[in-house]
Amino acid sequence: MANTDTPDIIYTKVDEAPELASGSLLPIIQRFASAAGITVGTRDISLAGRILAAFPDYLTDDQRQPDHLKALGEIVRTPAANVIKLPNISASEPQLVAAIRELQGQGHTLPDYPFDPQTDDEKAVRARYDALKGSAVNPVLREGNSDRRAAPAVKKYAQANPHRMGDWSPDSKTRVATMSAGDFFSNERSATLPGATGAKVVLETATGETVLKDGLSYPEGTVVDATCMSAAALDAFLAGEIEKTKSEGILFSLHMKATMMKVSDPIIFGHAVKQFLAPVFEKYGDEMKALGVSPNAGLGDLLERVKDRKDILQAIDACMADRPAMYMVDSGKGITNLHVPSDVIIDASMPALIRGGGKGWGPDDKEHDAVCVIPDSSYAPVYDEAIRFFKENGKLNPATAGTVQNIGLMAQKAEEYGSHPTTFEIPQAGTVRMILDDGTVLHETQVEAGDIWRSSNARKAPIEDWVHLAIARQKETGYRAIFWLDEARPHDAELIKYIKPILDAEGVADRFEIMTPRAATRASLETITRGESCISITGNVLRDYLTDLFPILELATSAKMLSIVKLMNGGGLFETGAGGSAPKHVQQLLAENHLRWDSLGEFCALGESLKFLAQTHDNARARVLGEAVEAATQEVLDHGRSPSRKAGEPDNRDSHYWFARYWAEALAAQSDDAGLAEEFGPVARALAEAEAQITGELAAAQGSAADTGGYYHPDAEKLASVMRPSATLNGIIG
Repeated sequence: MANTDTPDIIYTKVDEAPELASGSLLPIIQRFASAAGITVGTRDISLAGRILAAFPDYLTDDQRQPDHLKALGEIVRTPAANVIKLPNISASEPQLVAAIRELQGQGHTLPDYPFDPQTDDEKAVRARYDALKGSAVNPVLREGNSDRRAAPAVKKYAQANPHRMGDWSPDSKTRVATMSAGDFFSNERSATLPGATGAKVVLETATGETVLKDGLSYPEGTVVDATCMSAAALDAFLAGEIEKTKSEGILFSLHMKATMMKVSDPIIFGHAVKQFLAPVFEKYGDEMKALGVSPNAGLGDLLERVKDRKDILQAIDACMADRPAMYMVDSGKGITNLHVPSDVIIDASMPALIRGGGKGWGPDDKEHDAVCVIPDSSYAPVYDEAIRFFKENGKLNPATAGTVQNIGLMAQKAEEYGSHPTTFEIPQAGTVRMILDDGTVLHETQVEAGDIWRSSNARKAPIEDWVHLAIARQKETGYRAIFWLDEARPHDAELIKYIKPILDAEGVADRFEIMTPRAATRASLETITRGESCISITGNVLRDYLTDLFPILELATSAKMLSIVKLMNGGGLFETGAGGSAPKHVQQLLAENHLRWDSLGEFCALGESLKFLAQTHDNARARVLGEAVEAATQEVLDHGRSPSRKAGEPDNRDSHYWFARYWAEALAAQSDDAGLAEEFGPVARALAEAEAQITGELAAAQGSAADTGGYYHPDAEKLASVMRPSATLNGIIG
């Protein structure tokens, strides 16, 4: 069955904490899988790997790296695809620049990132680098729609061991602030194409026509949107909220997705930085620009660039003293909400605040109520309604709460606002037109200089697949099922035209509800508060948001979700949860040699991957391995073998030892495959007998700084040395 070119299971090489954990876990997986003749290989989709793959002409032969992302994009379109996909960095500009500099420091002769490209060569280099920003990986790999839910073992454990929830007060001043006009939601237009066509996007101004994007191609039945955000309306909204927050005496916080929404959200973030420091930009704007200041890069980058200008620093201090206190990323280090665009990610930051009783950390290192500024109003009502619900009803009880599963539309870049090439900051006032091949103007938008115009689409086949996936999940569970769609929103109205006929044709229309995101939020919270469960059926962005929101409320984390992408051509993509790449975990490992990353998401994905392989390759041993993984995962949870957050206590490497032991014990105890039981009986005994020695060796490794040879591009041997410090365990596993 093994294929020398493509492994049976592809385990992605990624970034930060999950990649560190792979150094310990992957050898275990490969050893156990080999017993069933299964090959488990890697493909590098890390930020550093993608940078190297993009610049072969700048590198030596031994430094060049294949474009594994492109190759994986082809594999996921085949029926044989079986990919375990770990979280990777969705790079902001500061992260991309930092990775480039690290690689240069390691001897890779990469070009510098051109912040202000002037020549054609610089513009070409910038274009190559910009293609790596944001959510550049997921749209390539997600050739299917999303099925995310809490694994039964994880939900059972969370109910038996409820996590701490912050108390909500009815008098809490915490609120969501969002635009009421001039944003993407209010300006949206949408249409379903009657036939296949090409298209272009042009900007017509008083001085002529500029083609913003040419060569677009859409199949028949594609839902195509266009919208824009008014820069003037955004600035007025931000200025008003800054003053209002000051009068309320609570924290100001901005919640964006500047990593995935790589074009629009960094610009919006920059507007917030500029408005918060408006007096400084009014007085010193030209001088700061000459120093290379870009508000889109954040306050941290700005402070670094003006560090030798005492007058500007004094003006910043005076301005900050006159502004509301700011929500802090790290109050001890003075890192604010506006320091780095990738530091505060809405789908993680808002659930954490809601779980904490509506509190955020202020500059005084104490918790306070906060204004949560979410400029675009498309999905801000979800968080606003959640806050209203908990003010009225008090905190959720994880011990009795039901669960919210999700079926998400995302196949073939559906509703992809992040990495697609149709988002533009408008250079001058005019009209943006989306023009089809036959000359038809599909969408037309009046714009001013600085406005953000964008378009997305959702194709017919992914939409229909999404609806059928929802029908199958509802049939399997019997749960309440809700499409989170607003009939008054143009894009949602086009989707509903697809949904209703399919539900009617399948005879299941009475099993599904269609609600606005606000109404669906309250209905779902009411349902799980009663101890019942439901299914949220959503578009791409809400899929991303909800599969953090509800898991963080239910389980305390989103990293332990079962995340299955049923690829449209028959393959399987198994994502290891929505927990991000956890940079703070890496910082702790480098300082204390303690990794608190929890690999439970990897365990869950591995079990599903093996069972899927058993079905697609008629491999009975793969099924036995997969069922044993599930048993081992339950044991890890039941015996409290997950990593501790504190150095000196069991960490990620300890949890991998216990997972391997429980996995071996489950295989030794099963009766479906005598050969596997015979092979893993001695392994299980050896792991049990060496418990004290192995845990002692793992504990001895902690405490001092760890050297992995690089943050974005670690050295393989150094990483293995750090993550596999137990010679005894290594000897047993191999």
